[in-house]
Amino acid sequence: MGEPMKAAYVFPGQGAQWVGMGRDLYHNFDSAKAVFEQADEALGFPLSRLCFEGPEDELRQTINAQPAIVTISFACLEATRNMSAGNGLPLASFVAGHSLGEYTALAAAGVLDFATTVYLTRERGRLMHEAGQITPGGMVAIIGLDEPALAEVCEQTGTRIANINCPGQIVISGAEDNLNQATDLAKARGAYRAIPLQVSGAFHTPLMQPAVDGMAEIIATLSFTEPAIPIIGNTTAQPLTTAESVKQELLEQLCNCIQWQRSVEYMAGDGVSTFIELGPGRVLAGLIKRIDKNVKILNIGDAEAVNNING
Repeated sequence: MGEPMKAAYVFPGQGAQWVGMGRDLYHNFDSAKAVFEQADEALGFPLSRLCFEGPEDELRQTINAQPAIVTISFACLEATRNMSAGNGLPLASFVAGHSLGEYTALAAAGVLDFATTVYLTRERGRLMHEAGQITPGGMVAIIGLDEPALAEVCEQTGTRIANINCPGQIVISGAEDNLNQATDLAKARGAYRAIPLQVSGAFHTPLMQPAVDGMAEIIATLSFTEPAIPIIGNTTAQPLTTAESVKQELLEQLCNCIQWQRSVEYMAGDGVSTFIELGPGRVLAGLIKRIDKNVKILNIGDAEAVNNING
């Protein structure tokens, strides 16, 4: 007999939000409805209504988008787990999330309960937005330039590589003026597209240090449990298996590069043959497909997908 199939659950980050997301989950699955109700109670305002009805400009704000995406993603997981009851959804050998998605992974691995997770996520969004106001900045996806060439561009312009997403797609981050210089230089070096991201600051750079300080104070007040499933850390692309390593990772990822490509390569190299993206959009599915064409990729982002995987 061959080795049993290994699966990983992966969770999207900021930018995946859209008005109307999660409404069908809320109305079709009691387990998903319970997640939305927990989020509303933990945050003290109707986040669910903001997800379902908008307005879009309010949903897009970092302080709202972050807890909203985590809520939808966890609702997808809970609905699928509840419907599966041991069938349909394979058990995860690893969990991982892209930047913000790492928080959903914590809840999936039982490190924090969901109410605490969504509270912590909103605080993260608030602190990151405030850090962005202190030193305005942004992020730009650079398409078609390799990592060494882009590292040189960043060194010359005072910017940083923020996300290594997949071959040919790397995100840089920095103060506004520096980012404009870096974009021009990257294009001159052969990049064929530069796509500004809808974020409120230079995420994953030292400009987020004020957010690190604030998050460290909040994290120190919370009780973390040892992960029930190894979490592949964003900054190391290695398994996190202790509560202390998770706490450290949550602080490290604010100011350092998200190693998504290497995270996927680690999991695939350890035998993961199926990646299941849980949450709004299909961004991670697209990235994983470009990282490893041999793995199977499933996406669960709405009620239809939950029913299909259990069909």
